[in-house]
Amino acid sequence: MVSLENIAKSYGGQHLFDDVSFKINPRERVGLVGRNGHGKTTLFRLVTGEEEADSGQVVIPKNYRIGYVTQHIRFTEETVLQEAALGLPDHESDQLWKVEKILAGLGFSEDAMGKHPGAFSGGFQVRLNLARVLVSDPDLLLLDEPTNYLDITSIRWIEGFLQAWPRELLLITHDRGFMDRVVSHTVAIHRRRARKVLGNTEACYTQIAQEEEIYEKTRVNDEKKRKEMELFISRFRAKARLANMVQSRVKAVNRMEKKDKLDALDTLGFSFRSCPIKGRQLYTAESLSFGYAGGPELIRNFSLTLGRRDRVCVVGQNGRGKTTLLKLLAGELSPKTGTIVHHPSAAPGFYEQTNVSSINPMSTVEEEILYAHPEVERQQARNICGAMMFEGDQALKKCSVLSGGEKSRVMLGKLLVTPLNLLFLDEPTNHLDMESCDSLMAAVDNFDGTVVMVTHNEMFLHAVATRLVVFRNGGVELFEGTYAEFLEKVGWGDDPEGAVSETLDMGAEERLEPKRSVGKKESRKLRSAIISRRNKETAPLRKKIEAAEEAIDASEKEITRINEALLEVTQSGDGASITALSKELHHHNTTIDESFEILETLSEELDALEASFNVELEELGVSV
Repeated sequence: MVSLENIAKSYGGQHLFDDVSFKINPRERVGLVGRNGHGKTTLFRLVTGEEEADSGQVVIPKNYRIGYVTQHIRFTEETVLQEAALGLPDHESDQLWKVEKILAGLGFSEDAMGKHPGAFSGGFQVRLNLARVLVSDPDLLLLDEPTNYLDITSIRWIEGFLQAWPRELLLITHDRGFMDRVVSHTVAIHRRRARKVLGNTEACYTQIAQEEEIYEKTRVNDEKKRKEMELFISRFRAKARLANMVQSRVKAVNRMEKKDKLDALDTLGFSFRSCPIKGRQLYTAESLSFGYAGGPELIRNFSLTLGRRDRVCVVGQNGRGKTTLLKLLAGELSPKTGTIVHHPSAAPGFYEQTNVSSINPMSTVEEEILYAHPEVERQQARNICGAMMFEGDQALKKCSVLSGGEKSRVMLGKLLVTPLNLLFLDEPTNHLDMESCDSLMAAVDNFDGTVVMVTHNEMFLHAVATRLVVFRNGGVELFEGTYAEFLEKVGWGDDPEGAVSETLDMGAEERLEPKRSVGKKESRKLRSAIISRRNKETAPLRKKIEAAEEAIDASEKEITRINEALLEVTQSGDGASITALSKELHHHNTTIDESFEILETLSEELDALEASFNVELEELGVSV
């Protein structure tokens, strides 16, 4: 058991923790949540001993082993297998089969295990560090954003691994769905304090919201009582016969604790600027092929047509070409064969998680956003800075001193000021906290344009994707349907190059509860079936809504044309033409009114239908 007792920590004038206390009890899997910059990683370092608290203490039992992934990458062995085996406890140093299972689960093929660690990308080197920690079988496992360098198959594997973890776990991740499926308890760093709750993030945030609602109601009532007593005191202080009552109220006022109003917390405010889309098809890629010089062909004969408000998610294992494909589609790379045709009204924007090198280190945050688009005014740039949590003087910080996460927010801010109708996003949730991920998901959903996004976040996939580009079986293919339909009809289990999902960890099969496993499987099947029925039954309504919207657009264009014509014929005094145009104008105004009524009715029907399916999903304990 690890115990944090009355911890306080600050850097300069910024206080991260005041009197933080909680325990990690035997076999607890604890998720650590809180906004970026509120001290989650600092708390990890306090537990590992890398940093010391200003006051308070971290109590760790004697001979208690803590395992965590270091940021420093330095390898000493000749092969991946030998390097990962360094993590084995002394009494298991010859049991390489355990290491092979962990490496396979994290996406290393048998051939890759025999190669030198330096031959791999930074992402796979981080995976190797992670494997070395997992095989060490520590008493407390600390994981800080373990999914950032993993693909979907590896994430699904490590999820099962952690669900079966027999000792203690402390986890930081921006992937709310991943955390909720793994943890038994949640600790929130909130307003410089820590709250530990039994259950997942929803239970934790619900309790915090309830506590703050009670606090605010109590504060308002206390203020009201204080004002009433102070008014009584001021009115009757001179009345001798009421002296006892006045004195009683004076003492009561002095005893009252004055509660301060809770400060509003900063949250990223995402809202993409959209520009009009003219036409149904915005973009067409035909027979694309690509491979880097000296390497294999990553993309072969791939075609994709993008329509208005398409939400296309690109999924698959790392190293197969997801980011390369996104760069091809965004025009950052040129295909070896094939063609790409944009509609003349297309206005694309591209966000790549690693492209922070495009930021000028000598510019301030404000300047980077101000110069991102010629129409941006200084006040608008400051507003975007505030939305990206660079408020006041923070907007004047030089980009050279920003962290990787802060630079990613600058990149997003530059995208927000630009009017677009076609978004290409590469892993946009990395370096964001949970609240910011939720804001981003809402912004993508509300964006009145087309989105193509690389992501491994399954909550995003379920909520956003209407079509999928899937890298599997050594190729890339287009799946016309939602992510739930993909899991139901195709799934990840039949990819011969995929991760080894059946070996959770050494002995995990025996530790898993059979009933729980069956229940989860049935729940997934029922969820997929409900989502499939929902999509099928709501599709006709969505088509009718789209038709009504198009009718309104068409009539509004005609009204613009007629008003211009009326202006001309009025000047010429052509009475017959004025009458004809007036009738035509009346017709289109009537069409718009009727279409809006139809649109309102259809929207209500759609909301009611989706609500009924949401009830079914909530009964299963999930929400999509």
